[in-house]
Amino acid sequence: MKQFAPVFFVALFVVTLLSGCMTTGGNPHDKRKDINSMRNRVLSDLYEYHPSARNLIASAPGYAVFSNVNVNVVLASFSGGQGVVRDNRTGKDTYMKMGEAGVGLGLGAKDFRAVFVFHNAATMERFVNQGWEFGVHADAAAKASEKGGAVGGEILADNMTIYQLTETGLALQATVKGTKYWRDSSLN
Repeated sequence: MKQFAPVFFVALFVVTLLSGCMTTGGNPHDKRKDINSMRNRVLSDLYEYHPSARNLIASAPGYAVFSNVNVNVVLASFSGGQGVVRDNRTGKDTYMKMGEAGVGLGLGAKDFRAVFVFHNAATMERFVNQGWEFGVHADAAAKASEKGGAVGGEILADNMTIYQLTETGLALQATVKGTKYWRDSSLN
């Protein structure tokens, strides 16, 4: 029984940390408002660091912004979060959740934001309707508030540009991950 105690505490830590990335609003209206506010802050930060992203997003069929918390414990990696996909052609928002699991070497936790820019409508529609994405991920992050720095790289194909902005965290990892994005039925 003692051998399962560390696994229990790690799982408890992961669940507690991942639950912090969910919005705190109680009703669907408040949750959508929180997600939209997060989107606006993330886009503002992105445009500050990557000014060319503004034109890329404006000319794309659509984009997505996700808030995500990632935990990496030796050989396993877990993430959870939520976000919104904007169809630039119609102005429609689709609210989504995401979960991720992976294997590889690493240790740490980080709170980050991801922006997906879809280069064609078919890729955006597949993302919204099917949601799976697989990739190889390697990064290093050491950041608290405005101090520190982060380097991230995501190897993904399929007509998307992905930006990652680290909010806070300390992590060093190299993992192979499977990510699932799905519609949030309570918000759409």
